[in-house]
Amino acid sequence: MHLGNLADASPFTTKDGSTIREVAGPVSLPTANQSLAEARVPPGGATTAHLHRVSEELYHFVSGTGRVRLGEEEREVRPGDCVVIPPGTPHKLFNASADEDLVLLCCCAPPYSDADTELLEPEVPHPGSAS
Repeated sequence: MHLGNLADASPFTTKDGSTIREVAGPVSLPTANQSLAEARVPPGGATTAHLHRVSEELYHFVSGTGRVRLGEEEREVRPGDCVVIPPGTPHKLFNASADEDLVLLCCCAPPYSDADTELLEPEVPHPGSAS
């Protein structure tokens, strides 16, 4: 049996600029076909618009408020919302809050990889970056 706990997961920054803690996947537990991670976008922040050629993603929002853009469509998101992102679909997250992280669980199948992430705009500067 493989058992992981989110509290034990080390955070890292993905290619799109979100900070994630992977609880299951290549970084943490031996999964073959998917990954599960908590992602955070800081207050007033946004991810870099991007797409994944192979991976399908599910975003399940657990706290904070914001917006998600898929292609040309943009919607408000709040805790309890779930968004399906098909492979090849451009997407971007925006945190609408001035004082609370936008927090979501992200499931990727196949597992998330930077190699499958294509940035569609210049990278957004992130806290602690040298850009």
